[in-house]
Parts: sequence; structure tokens; C-alpha cells
Amino acid sequence: MLKEQRRFRIFSLCLALAACSFQSPATPSATVAGSPAPVAEEQAGPGKVSINQATAEMLAEAMNGVGLKKARSIVEYREQYGPFTSVEQLAEVPGMGTSLVERNVSRLTL
Repeated sequence: MLKEQRRFRIFSLCLALAACSFQSPATPSATVAGSPAPVAEEQAGPGKVSINQATAEMLAEAMNGVGLKKARSIVEYREQYGPFTSVEQLAEVPGMGTSLVERNVSRLTL
């Protein structure tokens, strides 16, 4: 029963993320010489942090309920298993739970 509830929650989050990805950005990103490509900025979205590129310090600052120790666990997991394929995959990181991921899904991107 709990597995089904977890699957439903993850499915619901995926639908919500898919719906958000179809929204166009409010303003185009400005390009400065030596800065990352505008596409990377648009993918991250305003105020969002990439779980595949951020440092532990950046993750700890951006995520609600995540301190430096859990943020380091996220980075170590990413280094050991490769890039995340979905934000919901964070629930697999030791010390992270589904509710913590749900609380932070709007602050994160791949």
C-alpha cells in the first residue's frame, strides 16, 4: 500500500514538473561574455538550483530543511551514481525522504 502511495506521489510530481516545463520564461536571459549559455539559464529557471551542477553549499542554501550535511550527501550520491535523471530521484539519497523532496521540488531543476 505504501509503495502505491509513493508511486502516486512521484507520478503526481512528474505531472506537475511537466506542466511547469511548458511555461515560457517571463523574460529572455541576457548573455554576457564568458557566462554560461542562455539555454542553461532558462532550464534552471529563476531562483532554481540544478541538482546536477550545484555545490553542496548552493544546495543547502536553496533547499528548505536541508543543511550542509544532507547537501553533501546529495553531491556524493551524484558523484557515485552519475547525474540525476529526475528531481524525484533525490528521495534515493540517504537522509532524504519523499516529503523533503516534495517540499523542495519547486526550488530544484536538473
